[in-house]
Amino acid sequence: MESSTAPQRLTDRKRAAIVEAAIEEFLAAGFEATSMDRIAARACVSKRTVYNHFPSKEALFEAIMLQLWDASHATDTSPWRAGEPLRPQLVELLMRKLRLLNDASFLSLARMAIATAMHAPERANDMVTRMGEREEDLTVWIRAATAAGRLNIDDPLFASQQLQGLVKAFAFWPQVAMGKAPLDEDEQRKVAEAAADMFLARYA
Repeated sequence: MESSTAPQRLTDRKRAAIVEAAIEEFLAAGFEATSMDRIAARACVSKRTVYNHFPSKEALFEAIMLQLWDASHATDTSPWRAGEPLRPQLVELLMRKLRLLNDASFLSLARMAIATAMHAPERANDMVTRMGEREEDLTVWIRAATAAGRLNIDDPLFASQQLQGLVKAFAFWPQVAMGKAPLDEDEQRKVAEAAADMFLARYA
């Protein structure tokens, strides 16, 4: 068993190293100026190894964007719990998002995606459109609460974007754009509770 899993672990480590190197290169030089040779050198692997995992630079960028999307929308529980008070559910969802927004790896991915989109908006636009077909957990929760008659909302997606804007103003954009320190646990809870209270005051 050990002999069969060891090569796979090595392959997984190489793939992770390639993705991390690509993020660093995209951030440093932009998408167009980054080459597979530079990514291979930074990852300390051969160019052939890079191509074995990713057939093109575009495929590598797409894999990174999907990794960013999956991280920001992963959930292991159903976000909506009928019959329970709204505020604790919403604060829990926002705290989950805040923990992600303060994760160093997630912030690196986000910086890379934003920088690439600025240099080549047409390249990122298709990926963003495709990823947008999947609703994130806050939107799902708002849609379910509205259907249950607990919220009075005509446009759940618009309301979700409003709510996320309240959070990201403190726990995403300052860190991505200005290098601010991530929020600590108390600061995260303060932002989550204030955002939930403002949202519910408007829509509950």
